[in-house]
Formats: sequence, C-alpha cells, structure tokens
Amino acid sequence: MTRQTSGKRARLMTEIGWREMAGLPDFGIAQVRAKVDTGARTSALHAVDLEVGELDGHPAVSFRLPLPGQTSGLRHTARLLDQRPIKNTGGVPEDRYVVETTLILGHRHWHIEVSLADRENMEFDLLLGRTALRGHGFLINPGRSFLAGPPTDPRAKHPIDAESGLLRTLKRGKIMAHSASEQGNDQ
Repeated sequence: MTRQTSGKRARLMTEIGWREMAGLPDFGIAQVRAKVDTGARTSALHAVDLEVGELDGHPAVSFRLPLPGQTSGLRHTARLLDQRPIKNTGGVPEDRYVVETTLILGHRHWHIEVSLADRENMEFDLLLGRTALRGHGFLINPGRSFLAGPPTDPRAKHPIDAESGLLRTLKRGKIMAHSASEQGNDQ
C-alpha cells in the first residue's frame, strides 16, 4: 500500500509490516524472514564461524550462513566495512563485524550495512534496523506483516526463486514458502 504524507514536501510512502520477506542476493538468499526493528540502529544477520582475512588486498570477513535443517552452511567472504560495538538484545555492547550487502524488499533494492551475529536463539535470522530503512520512503505498520510481497529480483522483473539462480529460502529447520494467507492483519 502506498500513502502520501503531508507537509512541505509531499512524498509517497510505502507501507511495510513489522515482519517482511527479504532477499540478500549477494549471499545467495532468495528469501529470509526479517523483523523490522526501528529500535535497532544497525541491521543484523545470523552468521557463524567468523574469520577475518583479506579480499583483493582489503580487510574482509569470512563466515557461514547456516542452511535450513543442516549443521553446516555456505561460506561467504565479504569486504569488512567496520568493527564496532553494537548492543545485543540484552542491551550489552559487543564488538561485531559489519559488511555491506544488497537488500531486496518487495520490488525495491539497495545496499545496506549489516552486522554479523550469532542469532541462533532468535526467531528471525535477519533484523532490519532503522538505518537500513531510513530515506527509502517506508511507513512501518506494527499491526501488519508481509505487506511488501515476496522479494523481486529487479534485474529479472520476477520473484526470486531457485530457478532464477538464487539458492534458497532461509528459515531455521525447513524450506519456507511465502503464501498469501500469511499476509495481512496479525490480529
């Protein structure tokens, strides 16, 4: 749904829910359940076995993204943007590695910074913080979910799936299919 805001500069806002399906094509993830969290500044992605090294002469971090239903996962290497203290869910700062990746939300895509953290005990493998969403014209509806629709590859102009070359839908324990029945009110 798109709404127009009032004020000096009228602007169209895209309404999204407190949870959405997102794509991370740089890491081969077609769909991952993401929690939209305006209380978090930085986004976070579930990653394990982090190792710092180099990529093309630049600092980099190598990590695994656990595959659904498996103890191991695909290993990825990304250029290291920063290492900074980020508060965990208990409010305690911990040093985390931060990388840049492409985020796809609905039919829109852009680059975001994401910290790598062990989110094994969290319900969502991806947490979208406010800096990832700021300036992109989103209005967050805390009473609704999955309003953006499935991630659509902007190059191919169709929803991402295994046949389009991306690897999987990520949800701990099983492959997940996004259905229209999940969309809408959370009441």
